Formats: sequence, structure tokens, C-alpha cells
Amino acid sequence: MNAKVYSVHGEPVKEIELADGVFGCEISRGSVYYAIRNELANRRQGTASTKTRAEVKGSGAKPWAQKGTGRARAGHKRSPIWVGGGIIFGPRPRDFGYTTPKKIKRLAMKSILSMKVKDESLKVVEDFTVETGKTKDLKTILAKLAATERTVLVLGADDGMIRRAGRNLPLVTFLSYNRLCAHDLYYGRKVLVLETAALKLNDFYGERRDGSGDGR
Repeated sequence: MNAKVYSVHGEPVKEIELADGVFGCEISRGSVYYAIRNELANRRQGTASTKTRAEVKGSGAKPWAQKGTGRARAGHKRSPIWVGGGIIFGPRPRDFGYTTPKKIKRLAMKSILSMKVKDESLKVVEDFTVETGKTKDLKTILAKLAATERTVLVLGADDGMIRRAGRNLPLVTFLSYNRLCAHDLYYGRKVLVLETAALKLNDFYGERRDGSGDGR
């Protein structure tokens, strides 16, 4: 499939060939769901913690006699049924992370890219850099390509000046072609792929890398 390549001024200047198996494959919404769910789980800190009856502060002595007081029986003040006592089955520090099969991740990335092409929210842009590293210069370029929408910029190489210029733009996310994030890519209203990154995506997620006939 062919796609237009836009200049930094927002005008189409030429065309580029995109792999159908990467940018025009059958969309697998199930793999997209599992990939995003996995990324969100891996981001969880898992530091929530509560104290059990063995950890809360308080005396272990019996507060009053077992019989003869007219009160309910009580063993000690750290009992979970007392105010200030321990917590039963409360959260404990844990690791929520888990792994997802590589084939599902790859299929999810290709599905999201194909989805963005289908929705006409993906643009291929000529390679550019921000030599000054200033936010206002990058903001001027993005204003002609993505306006003020949440934007994902896919880079073909790690460009420190572009990343530096975009640090103060809360609606802009930078991704490398070989380290895509399903969550950011899916929820980006506009996806701008640099020309070099588009060519590398053709090969990175192409059929030869998958080792199968259809890339799945």
C-alpha cells in the first residue's frame, strides 16, 4: 500500500510504500486488549500494604477478665474487630507484572498501526530534527501536523534534541520504532511516523522477521 509523506509544513510531498502485513493487516482486537492490559499491569507499583494483627501497635495482654464483667470476650486490643486493630486479608506488597507471548505483542502492534491507517489518524512525515532543542520550535511543527491533539511521534533513531524539545509538551509522546507501546499508540489521537521509522517498521514487523507466511 502507498501512503503520502508530509513535510514539516503539513503538505504532501511524495509517497512511500508501506507493508500491507504491518499497516494493512486484519485487526485483532483481542491481542490489542491483552497487550494494553499487560503494559498497565507491569506499570503498577504494587506497594500498597496494611498491617496484620501481629504488626499493629498495641499490648498483647487480655484487656479484661474472660467472665464476670458483662462484656464480650476479648483476647487483646490488636484484634481485627477492634478499632485500631489489624486488617484481615488487606493488600500486601506484590508484583503485578507478567509476560505476554511475543507473537501476541507483535500482532497487537500491527493491529494498532493498521487501525490508525484505517481511521486516517496516521501520517508519515519527512525526517526532521529540532536543532535548537527548543519546545516552541517543535510545537510550531506539530501545530501544522496534529494541531493540539494527543500525539505520538514514532522515531527511526534516538534523537535527543527532539525528545528534549518535547519534554514540556504533555500531549506528545515519543516512541522508537523497535520499542512501541501499545497503550500510548492506541490512545494517541494522531500518530506521526517519521519516514525512516516507517521503512524500519516495514522490516521490523514484516513477514521475514515473523518467520511465517502471513506475519502472524
